[in-house]
Amino acid sequence: VSHYLGGVGPEIVGTVLVTVLCICVALPLGLIAAAYLTEFSREGVLVRIIRTCVNTLAGVPSIVFGLFGLAFFMLVFLPWFGMAKTPSIIAGSLTLAVLVLPVIIRSSEEAIRAVPQAYKEASLALGAGRLRAFLTVTLPAALPGILTGTILSISRAAGETAPLLFCCAVPFAQGFTVNPASHARVLTYSAYDLAMNDRLASRVPHMQFGIVTTLIGVVLLLNLVAIIVRSKLSKRLRGE
Repeated sequence: VSHYLGGVGPEIVGTVLVTVLCICVALPLGLIAAAYLTEFSREGVLVRIIRTCVNTLAGVPSIVFGLFGLAFFMLVFLPWFGMAKTPSIIAGSLTLAVLVLPVIIRSSEEAIRAVPQAYKEASLALGAGRLRAFLTVTLPAALPGILTGTILSISRAAGETAPLLFCCAVPFAQGFTVNPASHARVLTYSAYDLAMNDRLASRVPHMQFGIVTTLIGVVLLLNLVAIIVRSKLSKRLRGE
């Protein structure tokens, strides 16, 4: 099965699956880390080390994350759960989750800090514990800012090629797949494969343009969904 003998439906499905699973893993972990750093820890050596590590991860090249995903998730971590040592959607999603985690942590920290201190003090004065005050007051007020960081993470995750090169994507596969334990065709890797590895691709340049245009459309659609959710949450918080 070749790219220019059919559509890009499998690539669209694979890209959406990998991106959604990535955010489902990275967002809870990022929120927990941000909550710990801002609300449940004191400034000290440990917190400074964690922030330094987060900032360092944000500057690591994406190809390094791909090699990490190959060496850890695909060959060590997932086989513990009985999965084969082969490329898979879940391995690619976990790799992308580590890639976007620093962005989510930093944006969530800033959003939590932006919540007025009076909100927290009023909740604590009414008898709520720190955890309950965070879950019922601080977190809902910070959600619009947290979702802004999530939108940026979606864009980066959907547009990455290198992290999926080793542990998720394949150039050709028949039919659609929604099995997290299976490999997948994704738009970014398909565009790379056509540009670099397919000698016949030069005769069908419209397929490369079509894949790239479709990728832009998928990223815009995912961002639009996140923006709509953020807008609705903001209106609910304002009582509109």
